[in-house]
Amino acid sequence: MSFDVIVVGGGLAGLSLACALRDTRLKIALVEARAPQRAEGWDARIYALSPSNAAFLQRIGAWKHLDTERLSPIHTMKVYGDTGARLVFDAYEAGVDELAWILESSQLAGELWENLRRQSNVTLYCPATPEKLDLGDDATTLTLNDGQVLAGRLLIGADGRDSWVRESAGLGAHHTPYDEMGVVANFECEEPHRNTAFQWFRDDGVLAWLPLPGQRLSMVWSAPNALADELMRLSPEALATRVAAAGEHTLGALRLITPAAAFPLRLMRVPTTVAPRLALIGDAAHGIHPLSGHGINLGLRDAEALAARLAATPDWQDIGDLRLLRRHQRERAEETALLQYTTHTLRLLFRETLPGLKFVRNTGLSLTDRLPLVKNQLLRYALGT
Repeated sequence: MSFDVIVVGGGLAGLSLACALRDTRLKIALVEARAPQRAEGWDARIYALSPSNAAFLQRIGAWKHLDTERLSPIHTMKVYGDTGARLVFDAYEAGVDELAWILESSQLAGELWENLRRQSNVTLYCPATPEKLDLGDDATTLTLNDGQVLAGRLLIGADGRDSWVRESAGLGAHHTPYDEMGVVANFECEEPHRNTAFQWFRDDGVLAWLPLPGQRLSMVWSAPNALADELMRLSPEALATRVAAAGEHTLGALRLITPAAAFPLRLMRVPTTVAPRLALIGDAAHGIHPLSGHGINLGLRDAEALAARLAATPDWQDIGDLRLLRRHQRERAEETALLQYTTHTLRLLFRETLPGLKFVRNTGLSLTDRLPLVKNQLLRYALGT
């Protein structure tokens, strides 16, 4: 079968890119091992989506179909240092409706998948996994596990941080393990959160509480491996007590409503994300520390930028041409590098115990809170405006 674009990976980046090409003449194939499944109850995989990416999802037809009862806006964000320093971001003060939207991964993935099932220029290959990749001068050839052979002018690797496409194409990735785990779980809380997100930079990692609809919250605790193992061994009641105490009982008592899960954290840099007839997006192209909550936002921005470039390419121009793909790589490199550097530096700044460093980092946090121009610039960048 011949296509213009072959997308490997049915995560949020790959699905949104294919949806964004809905009104083009491009013939698209999407290869995925398993169709998204909506979680029973609340999904432990929760994302903080920037308003600019919510607008992108609106433009491609996915946002309007999401269950509004499963969405929660963030109106305020409170960030605490480890000696009482505080930085507060407020949507009202910034003149915006919300700072971010909190939503479940499975809800968004399921809606994007349903969109693609109705999209006339997309063929879904699922369940299917790629087994062989040939990057030719005129076409990319992908052999699937059932023997089917797909040919395309451009192959897009959107298959996650352990990308088969990236490895098969020989595009190296530099990994820096953090010796930390991201421990995630959802809780009911005794006190209303009032659409406020909380983040604590602690001696034992970075703890974030994100508001879910109703009196519920989603926790992400970026914890050293030993602490993460300890948290995962706790009973539901003990974990809820531990998390409530770590958050200074800000929302009263907590009750666990989804089992805790943990995943290893690492920085991943991919020096070259394109090759002739190939481009990487999302977690296949970069990995950052979750303390900024921007991993999914980077992936969606990748998808939006590449889709816009492909849609604007004249019919006579080859969409797999390396010069065109390098322009996309340059367009995305600055934001990716900036976020990787910023999150990596913040993580080191709050983990190191050098004399005087605690004073410096907490003074910087408090000073930023008292400098409206600096704080507003940080906020505008986070909003994607």
